[in-house]
Amino acid sequence: MGKLFSIGEVLIDFIPLQKGVALKDVVSFERAPGGAPANVAAAVAKYGQKSAMISKLGKDAFGDFLVEKLVEAGVETDKVYRTDEANTALAFVSLKENGERDFSFYRNPSADLLLSEREVDPAWFQAGDILHFCSVDLVESPMKQAHRKAIEAVTAAGGLVSFDPNVRLPLWKEAEDCRRAILEFLPSADIVKVSDEELEFITGIKGEAEAIQSLFTGNVKAVVYTKGAAGADLFLKEEKFVSRGYSVEAVDTTGAGDAFIGGFLYQLLELGANPANVEKVLRANHGRILQFANASGALTTTGKGAISALPAKAEVEAVIGRQAD
Repeated sequence: MGKLFSIGEVLIDFIPLQKGVALKDVVSFERAPGGAPANVAAAVAKYGQKSAMISKLGKDAFGDFLVEKLVEAGVETDKVYRTDEANTALAFVSLKENGERDFSFYRNPSADLLLSEREVDPAWFQAGDILHFCSVDLVESPMKQAHRKAIEAVTAAGGLVSFDPNVRLPLWKEAEDCRRAILEFLPSADIVKVSDEELEFITGIKGEAEAIQSLFTGNVKAVVYTKGAAGADLFLKEEKFVSRGYSVEAVDTTGAGDAFIGGFLYQLLELGANPANVEKVLRANHGRILQFANASGALTTTGKGAISALPAKAEVEAVIGRQAD
């Protein structure tokens, strides 16, 4: 069986203890481990497959806390470097009544952005592995070059590349810089996850069908189009598979998309997917894969934070079973 490698940011989400309050008016926060790539690694590990994080943290208390939480989740941390050149990244969040969020980030730069390409070892990767990344750490930095090296290495080894743009415009000087970086890295991915809120921004195309088809560029073999509580659609180049979501009472949507793609990639590891067979695996198992991913994402919204709110595999399977009944 392969292993999931996530590359990118690991940070602290400060979740407000008050809901429906603007960030400037929040009085108190609760810390929670986060960072989209780390959330995905934690989900895969929690569900029972091997995962490792590739990142860099500050030599500070927040970095200590994050390593501890990754280890608790079952994520390998030997590729998480430490530095005294910058602090661990922080994100302050405000929650609307429906659980949706606003962010304020403290990372200019943060330790994760200092991970260099020389710290990425191609020998880490083997056939059957999956490398997952997002766009937050694709700003001009040593970390961007580290992404390039890791993507090239896992591709050469016969592994899959998964890309969730996970657009966070406040982290970019210009929105167009974010879009340009996403389009630069998109062709390197085998699997692309994009949300209904991101599709037009990324592609510049209003029509959903045309926009999704435009994502099939370079190595892209599958596009996962998520629609929140409405579920997700899986697209191969000439096929579409639809799934419905699960109705839950959302407390905090932080990490829901990460839990979704974590569940999705966990299933691909279970099924032995690789670049040669991934389309066949998705075609034959789309129902099972999407059910698990949807339930994983939905259940994560019922708790606060991302890693902290990840459900157990048995909970995911129980929700799937109840809907089937």
